[in-house]
Amino acid sequence: MTIDLALVWAALIAVSVLAYVMLDGFDLGVGILFPFLPEEGHRDTAMNTVAPVWDGNETWLVLGGGGLFAVFPLAYSVIMPAVYAPVIAMLVGLIFRGVAFEFRWKTERWKRVWDWSFTLGSAVAALSQGIILGALLQGIPVAGRSYAGGWWDWLTPFSLLCGVAVVLGYALLGATWLIMKTEGEIQDLAFRLARVPAAGTVLMVGLVSLWTPFLDLAYMARWFSMPLLFWLAPVPVLTGLAVISLAFGLAKRTDYRPFLSAQALFVLCFIGLGVSVYPYMVPPSITIRQAAAPDESLSFLLVGTAVLLPMILGYTIYSYRVFRGKVRPGEGYH
Repeated sequence: MTIDLALVWAALIAVSVLAYVMLDGFDLGVGILFPFLPEEGHRDTAMNTVAPVWDGNETWLVLGGGGLFAVFPLAYSVIMPAVYAPVIAMLVGLIFRGVAFEFRWKTERWKRVWDWSFTLGSAVAALSQGIILGALLQGIPVAGRSYAGGWWDWLTPFSLLCGVAVVLGYALLGATWLIMKTEGEIQDLAFRLARVPAAGTVLMVGLVSLWTPFLDLAYMARWFSMPLLFWLAPVPVLTGLAVISLAFGLAKRTDYRPFLSAQALFVLCFIGLGVSVYPYMVPPSITIRQAAAPDESLSFLLVGTAVLLPMILGYTIYSYRVFRGKVRPGEGYH
């Protein structure tokens, strides 16, 4: 049986992007919520919940972006010119946020500056990621093998809606992460903070889901034609159940259910995204196989990935195991 290497690599990159969203999403969310933590001790504790794992979380972004460059060079060469501005904004935000992790502990005079760097870097990175997603979903014009659009094609009402949706979603992940990782006063505050992004995320998921089928007839046919409608029905049904579970967890003030439900909501939204765009790597014109490098290159890179991926998974699982449990005031990374 012949293995479709292009499809294997598309799945690997999709899993890498999903892992990044699930892992880095909550620590970006903690940064977004920083201004709403009124006491410095609360901010210190919140940062300490993510300080041991945040840089490892971003490994998945490198794997996804690097994989796209190496394995789907045509897609990379078309997508990057279409979204240069939000990509650069995202990287600048991640840089400022990463520096803030180190510098805010080293100074008292400039601590508020680095607090705001942490917040703005997280918010800009989240907003940029949502805009990139929206720009990809709405379609990228291609002529021959090159990007055929303008500098500002990425900036549309739909892409901005996606950007706001990602910011609210990450804020929800951050709040539910704090619920899971803290106790006492800061946990009570996290429960209160989670309400607005929870409602906002559900609203934005609904709006994006309703808008997306009208972007392209292929999306409409995928979701609303038989028998696909029957086979895809579990996705919105499970999404509704995840929303109910999230609401129940917040109402009953459970430690783990809100975070797990929010993560399930992101996974289901990602599955819905994959269903919409498959088999395209660059909607609506370049498919996965058209964008892929030669099979010889895919095979060579797959061997290296088969070695590196278990290592990444291993140290990720190990780091979360070592730093499991609640983080209390005065404990953590300095």
